[in-house]
Amino acid sequence: MSVTEGRDVRGQVLVCGASAPELPEVDGLTVHRVGERPGKDVVDPLLEDGQLIVVGTDADLAAVALRLLRKEKLATTRVGFVPADPASEVAALWGLPTDPARALKVALHGDADPVPLIRDDNGGVLVGRGTFGAIRGVAYCDDDVALRGTARSIEVTPDTEGGAGLVVRVVKGLVFKRPMTLAGRAFQLGCVPTRPTSDGVPFPRAITRWTWYRHTEDLRLVRGLG
Repeated sequence: MSVTEGRDVRGQVLVCGASAPELPEVDGLTVHRVGERPGKDVVDPLLEDGQLIVVGTDADLAAVALRLLRKEKLATTRVGFVPADPASEVAALWGLPTDPARALKVALHGDADPVPLIRDDNGGVLVGRGTFGAIRGVAYCDDDVALRGTARSIEVTPDTEGGAGLVVRVVKGLVFKRPMTLAGRAFQLGCVPTRPTSDGVPFPRAITRWTWYRHTEDLRLVRGLG
């Protein structure tokens, strides 16, 4: 089946970074080859069309989602995603293909479903997975204690089960290898200095406080073909 079957094809395609896969030419799409994690100068002029397809990493998708949030375009923009990395956390979470041709077909003709967009209190967003390595501190998921003391790792992802927004997994030590799992709207942490990683990108400096929380609007991510 051709990638052009079904829905009328139109929109803007952002091919992010040198590692992004090559795509077949599709009439109606305007392709922009841009750098990794494109910013406002690149993304903002493309937000009037109502459909964006991001070809790149989870971090590239997060960069585009941040511009949609800043320009108040989340509710009116379909966002397709063609992962550059077969290990994409976004693809795994939301059941997206990692083969470029199949992913493009879904991005063009699939349905846009609202999925939780996670923000942090340092001006960023999370679309896939956020992590901390070995850590000491106190953390809460809403009103529940997620950590008091040390942990080998903490992982935060959007909630795929229709819950309040995010899921927290805490691995506490060598003995208790199975993670403690909590779900809620927000995750808050106070800790000895550490650096979180969001969608594969380490934060540029050490922090002692961090919050991830669900934004009031969702990302309209294009998923299944029905």
